Amino acid sequence: MKIVRNLIIGLVVLGFLAANLVFFQVDATEAAIVTQFGEPVRVITTPGLYIKSPDPIQSVVRINTQLQVFNLPQTELLTADKKNIVLESYATWKVTDALTFLKTVRNPTGAEIRLADIIASELGVALGQVELNQLVTVDAKQMKLPQTLATVTQQVSSRSQQYGFVVSDVRLKQLTFPQANLSSVFQRMKAEREAIARQFRSEGTEQAAKIRADADAQKAKILADANQKAAEIRGQADAQAISIYAGAYQKDPEFYQFLRTLQAYEAFINENTTLILPSDSALLKYLNPANAGANPNTTPVITGTQAPDGQGK
Repeated sequence: MKIVRNLIIGLVVLGFLAANLVFFQVDATEAAIVTQFGEPVRVITTPGLYIKSPDPIQSVVRINTQLQVFNLPQTELLTADKKNIVLESYATWKVTDALTFLKTVRNPTGAEIRLADIIASELGVALGQVELNQLVTVDAKQMKLPQTLATVTQQVSSRSQQYGFVVSDVRLKQLTFPQANLSSVFQRMKAEREAIARQFRSEGTEQAAKIRADADAQKAKILADANQKAAEIRGQADAQAISIYAGAYQKDPEFYQFLRTLQAYEAFINENTTLILPSDSALLKYLNPANAGANPNTTPVITGTQAPDGQGK
């Protein structure tokens, strides 16, 4: 019984080993190439379970068909205006022809070596056709970096197809300058920003001058209209006043004369006033009525003084 059990276990193990040598599975993220004595005989890209001859007669080479990212080392290049720049870029790529990929570059490491050379050369060609201020700028109309990278991606993908893979995108992680050139580059950028700031300030000053000129013109017009209106109102008021005075004078000329005389007193007589008037003066009549019948050749003197209680005498 023990011998039968061991025999069964041995057969199961042998069957499992034979199954591993004959059957193989292809995943959805890969392509499988069956080789016979090292030469490719079959390419499988559809996921599933397949059968082959056991090793070492036939072997399976698996190739990843997922999108992969390749980071390029820093590269120093020249722009069209002979400015040195240092780029750090990356690319996304995937295998499209597993058999060609195996025959040309064999594995991802070989693919990335070829890819690094292709991208570096295409970046050098593309960046050599644009100036630095078209790569680093705040002016959207002047910026050409996206178009340049799109051209690089297209050229790199076209050249990589002969190796069985394509590049879907090339992007920059960093764009900087050699350490020796950083100071001069920053000074140039600062000068450019200052020039833009001066232009904005000049335009602002010009606009402010126009606004002030318009405001002054409006102010002058408003004042002129106001003065004209005020003069018209004063003229109308003076006319009404003259009319009122004339009407009042016609109603009681003697009272009007008395009132005007008192107003004259208020205008020119105070505690420091000395009047020298002839005896028949109309002003004297109301100041000293007792002298109304005095000698007309007598010249009275009237002096205004300040009494202790504040009343003039």
